[in-house]
Amino acid sequence: MHRKTLIFLLSLLSLMVVPSIVQAATITVCTFDKDVYLQGQTGYLAVTLYNDKNEKIQVTELTATIEYYYTDGNVYLQSFFTNATLPAEIQRGDSTTFYVPFSLPTNIAPGYTDVYVKAKTELWRGEGEFWAWSDHPTYRPTISIETPYKEQLEEQEATNRNTTTMMYLFGATTIVFVAVTVILFLLNRSARANAKVFTQPVV
Repeated sequence: MHRKTLIFLLSLLSLMVVPSIVQAATITVCTFDKDVYLQGQTGYLAVTLYNDKNEKIQVTELTATIEYYYTDGNVYLQSFFTNATLPAEIQRGDSTTFYVPFSLPTNIAPGYTDVYVKAKTELWRGEGEFWAWSDHPTYRPTISIETPYKEQLEEQEATNRNTTTMMYLFGATTIVFVAVTVILFLLNRSARANAKVFTQPVV
């Protein structure tokens, strides 16, 4: 009997000590300012948080963590923080957009990689007038990274295509010019031969 009572009291105590997890915010939109980034470029993420509860919430932290795959094969994690002043309150039913600036290394490997966006929020407890721990909504947008040499390569290929086209055009023009010259030469020669026939005296 005492054992059951002890288990019940311990369970009740754990419920009092551990704060309840309440879904108070969701990340509804998370977009980059560009579709494609080059190595070494800077940019930012626009992160919109929505408060779907009946009490206001406050955002205490907002980060974007990028898992870099370097060209030498090494992996490195770097977290970037929002430039907004925190904590920032969001009233119930409202949304707020935050911006997280970031910069890419010059030797990051090109390709696609996921960005781990995470917000930490607290929920206002009106009955006790205090902030309680709340959820940590997350989002995983994908960033596209290209090497600047790709643009140079595309420009070089475009130049090569233009040069080849001009060479073909020049070659075709030359062939037409030679053909016209030959035809005119033959016509001129034929005309001279006919002229000699007509100018010979009749016996």
